[in-house]
Amino acid sequence: MADALALSGFPPKCLELELTESALIWNGPASVKTLDQLKTLGIRLSVDDFGTGYSSLSYLQSFPFDKIKIDQTFIANLKRSPQSATIVRAVIGLARGLDVPVVAEGVETNDQRAFLTDECCDNIQGYLIGRPRPIDDYAELLGRPAAGGLARTG
Repeated sequence: MADALALSGFPPKCLELELTESALIWNGPASVKTLDQLKTLGIRLSVDDFGTGYSSLSYLQSFPFDKIKIDQTFIANLKRSPQSATIVRAVIGLARGLDVPVVAEGVETNDQRAFLTDECCDNIQGYLIGRPRPIDDYAELLGRPAAGGLARTG
């Protein structure tokens, strides 16, 4: 990773790697060492799909995460399951206590957004905010030429 960053000139602080809980369990102590090395380079680390794997709170103490992402299955079940709502509240509170930003994945309804706003969730992502689009569309939104070299008009 250090070589790739050096060759590309890409600023490490702009790179964020998302790791699932199961990836962390696979090689525990070696994973901690690798993550520490990545952090030393300035790379940001997020735990993705939090709550769906083996969800040990010790990960949050052992690994230097910059962000926790709540899995979309909990968000999808907010209205149908009081347990999901309780888990989402707990993860948001836990992240706040650890001073780590939290992202709710899979937000698709205004009710979900309202719940997360009421709970002071730091960030949301999902179809309510925007759907996947071709990369050239984003270049145009930023007023830059599309990857093909010319921005579309009209």
